[in-house]
Formats: sequence, structure tokens, C-alpha cells
Amino acid sequence: MKPLVIAGRAFQSRLIVGTGKYKDGPETQAAIEASGAEMVTVAVRRVNLDRSSESLLDYIDPRRYFLLPNTAGCYTADEAIRAARLGREVGLSDWVKIEVIGDQATLYPDVQATLEATRVLVKEGFTVLPYTSDDIVFAKRLIEVGAAAVMPLGAPIGSGLGLQNTANLRILRELITEVPLIVDAGVGTASDATVAMELGFDGVLMNTAIAQAKDPLLMADAMQHAVLAGRQAYLAGRMPRKLYATASSPLEGISK
Repeated sequence: MKPLVIAGRAFQSRLIVGTGKYKDGPETQAAIEASGAEMVTVAVRRVNLDRSSESLLDYIDPRRYFLLPNTAGCYTADEAIRAARLGREVGLSDWVKIEVIGDQATLYPDVQATLEATRVLVKEGFTVLPYTSDDIVFAKRLIEVGAAAVMPLGAPIGSGLGLQNTANLRILRELITEVPLIVDAGVGTASDATVAMELGFDGVLMNTAIAQAKDPLLMADAMQHAVLAGRQAYLAGRMPRKLYATASSPLEGISK
């Protein structure tokens, strides 16, 4: 199966995982390994970057995993831009997942601020992957200013509701082919990840669904298989839906 390619870089796994909400560093490390993910997101504003004390980064081997700094916790374009620059300055990466929150209760993205942060950072040489709404208009605008991928939510961050907007996601998939599309936020269990991949999305990013499971390591392994199964099913092409039954064994040729 072909790898996921973003900005010219290939990833064999189409599952991207976050690093928040685990009980400790060892559990984080074990869950990431169980997921089979190659790309791991790290919140620039929530980790100890100078290593003066124990840091989440102590548990993620940069030789094994591709670190994707994110701007979680930012509420303006300027805050997100500063966080991205900080991540690059301390040597994390010149890639960044842009996340600019517009509403505290829903953690819904401020799409205008996201667009502005993307525009500025692309001009500064960053590879930008913006978390955004399922609005096709803003998705296209993000691509126009240089986004390397578009990452629409499937449901509010950390809700675990599963995909609540499959019609809009289908529209995005049909109309956007220039860059990868990655469902980001809302996944609660393995079947949600499979549905996202069966819709034709190029990948799935998740954190809470694994970290807050009763058994995070087992769920991480389940998510690995779910993403793979969904991708295979999409490539295979499902059978047509029919209103009435069709015999599994054809009747033609049966003697009477």
C-alpha cells in the first residue's frame, strides 16, 4: 500500500497520535509504540523545552518518530505564530500543526486566525498542517496560502463523539485533491477511525481516544488496525447498496 506523503515526506503509517492526557511518560511512550504511528504531535506550550526537569520529550525518540509541534492552547494568530517559531528555535521542527481556538466551550477553530497564521508561517518556510473546520471555502483558502495538508475536525476536540459531519467530510474529499486530508478530532473508538478512512481521508490524527481509554495500549493497537482496515476497504471499493436482497449463490444454472 502506498505511503502517506505530506510535503514530499513519506510515512508508512496513516495514523498520527498526540501525547497529552496520559498518566505519565512511560505510558505515553508505550502507547505511541503500540499505535505503530510514525508522526507524533507535541504541544509546544505544554512541554518543558529546556529539559531543566523531566519532559515529555524524554520519552519520544526523535530518531524513531517524526515530531510535529502543535500550537494547542493558542487563541490568536500571533500566539500560534510565536509558538511555531519557538518550536523551530529549540530544534523541534520546521513543521507545525496550527491550532487556533476560537471558542472555549467547544474548542472550535478560529478559521480566520488559522488562515492568517498559516499564511505567515508558510512565508517563513514552515510546513504547515492546519486544524480547521469542515468548511470547504476555508479549506480551499488554506491550500491557496500554502497549507501542506488540511485537517478538518470530525467532532469537537476530546468529545469522542465520532464523525458527526460525514456529509461535509465527503464534500471535502471530493473537492480537495491537491493536498492530503486528515481527520483531526472527534474520534472515540476504532470504528470511527475506520469510517474516516473509508470516506477516503488520507489519515487520522487522535489523542484522547487512546489516552483516555481504559486500556490505552490495547486501544492504540486497535487504532493501528482500524486505520489500516479503513484504508484497505476504501481502496478495495465497497459493494453497491441495494434496497432488496440478492442471493449470495446465483440461481442461474440450477436444475429444476
